[in-house]
Amino acid sequence: MKLFTKQIERKLQKQYPMGSSLEQKIVCKIFNPYGRGSWYVMNQDPDDPDYLWGIVDFNSVEMGSFLRSDLERVYNVKMQGRIVPVRMERDLHYKQEIAGELWSRLVQNKT
Repeated sequence: MKLFTKQIERKLQKQYPMGSSLEQKIVCKIFNPYGRGSWYVMNQDPDDPDYLWGIVDFNSVEMGSFLRSDLERVYNVKMQGRIVPVRMERDLHYKQEIAGELWSRLVQNKT
């Protein structure tokens, strides 16, 4: 599955001028299907498509930049004594929401 379609990229780049504003929408959710980690992507730099901004829910909830290339990379993970290639996935059922609402919910769940 392609993590970032052209339609998703257009939405992300359109929101780029909003920077870190929590008033923008979360365009897509990328997650690790075999463990922890969810990346809620808010925007993308049109001049550097590898630069993404969003909310990351891992051991704690943080907002900041991360690289598209890191999300698209294939990781080799040891599972049940075997090395298995793992790719991140996009949540196809995720409904867009305002970043501030998601942030509040995630932070509240961590306390």
